[in-house]
Amino acid sequence: LLALTAFICIETIMECSPCEGLYFFEFVSCSALVVTGALLLLFSLNLHTRIPQINWNLTDLVNTGLSTFFFFIASVVLAALNHKTGAEIAAVVFGLLAMAVYAVNTFVAVQKWRMSSRQQSSRQSSDYMRARTESREVVQRPEMQRLDA
Repeated sequence: LLALTAFICIETIMECSPCEGLYFFEFVSCSALVVTGALLLLFSLNLHTRIPQINWNLTDLVNTGLSTFFFFIASVVLAALNHKTGAEIAAVVFGLLAMAVYAVNTFVAVQKWRMSSRQQSSRQSSDYMRARTESREVVQRPEMQRLDA
């Protein structure tokens, strides 16, 4: 919602003389809104379970991390190049708020990704230990006799 609000604020600006900061902020806020919205839709409808080949925890982590970084850069650039209009100031404030929310979400995504990678590695090591133990078990079969010389 904060990315949408920042995007709406930036779209209400009628004039700009150095427009590069405004265009970059517009690109960042729109891109974050679209990508996050698509991921939200995938997770809400449980469509991510149909594509198990993708590491969804890592995908969410990358999205939130990049959105945090780019919202920070875009907000700082827009703050430095703005003309002190109400819409530009509001866009900077909402951009920084969106960056803060994305940063918190990045922290949560890192924790979730670490937990899932630990579970996966412990599952692999337990499978290895089970296979190793089974290979060491000797089954006494009558057709195999030990020859003592």
